[in-house]
Amino acid sequence: MKAMILAAGLGTRLKPWTLEHPKALVPVGGVPMLERVILSLKKQSFTEIIINIHHFGEQIIDFVGSKEFGVSIMISDERGKLLDTGGGILHAQQLLTKDNAPFLIHNVDILSNADLAELMQAHCDHSVDATLLVSNRTSSRKLIFDNDLNLKGWHNLSTDEFKPQGLEMSESDVELAFSGIHVMSTRCFEQMTAAGFSDSFPIMDFYLSQASKISLSQIGNIDLSQATNINISQAGKIGIKGFCCNDLNLIDIGKPDTLTQANRLF
Repeated sequence: MKAMILAAGLGTRLKPWTLEHPKALVPVGGVPMLERVILSLKKQSFTEIIINIHHFGEQIIDFVGSKEFGVSIMISDERGKLLDTGGGILHAQQLLTKDNAPFLIHNVDILSNADLAELMQAHCDHSVDATLLVSNRTSSRKLIFDNDLNLKGWHNLSTDEFKPQGLEMSESDVELAFSGIHVMSTRCFEQMTAAGFSDSFPIMDFYLSQASKISLSQIGNIDLSQATNINISQAGKIGIKGFCCNDLNLIDIGKPDTLTQANRLF
């Protein structure tokens, strides 16, 4: 199985460490978070790992080269320009599509007890294009799914903002928190291109555009000057489902308070 670790972020919340180091190498219990994620993926039978780099990327290259992890590790180099989550995945397309198999995307600052092999299997069983690992945990932002866990939209509980704007929820809809872990099929790349996504963009903006089939200007957060020839109505649509893990234990170690908590745990 193949996975991509998103490790290119600036890690601004973890200053002063990230003034001289990449976020991915922040130690958690004395072990860099990147190493913990790699070993977790290896333990769950992932044999190919792609890591994208930007901020102090050469330190990540040196670190990976100094270790023998026992898996194939490839680098997707974004040192020329930070491409956000969606742009980073698109930039790694050639590495991710050497075969036609689905692949896992995993944020570098997430530690969890998720059964990732089970998530991959659920993705294949449902014959969808993307499967998002979600849970019913406390979060200020949640994704909205219908009764069959098909993605419908996004809700900021702090501001009561919805994407798409004016989204109408039914009684059977559920709101669940995204984990930063998801599975994609290679067809997603075709749809990104058809919908005009390019350069730097968040992957969730792509997912929401496909779930709702609305104009990108309603989604927000996208640099429309970099997304040319956009025509959502003609771009087709991918299937996006949630995979709910009710016993999920997850720590986002990209924040100082949760990093402190993780250091205590590990």
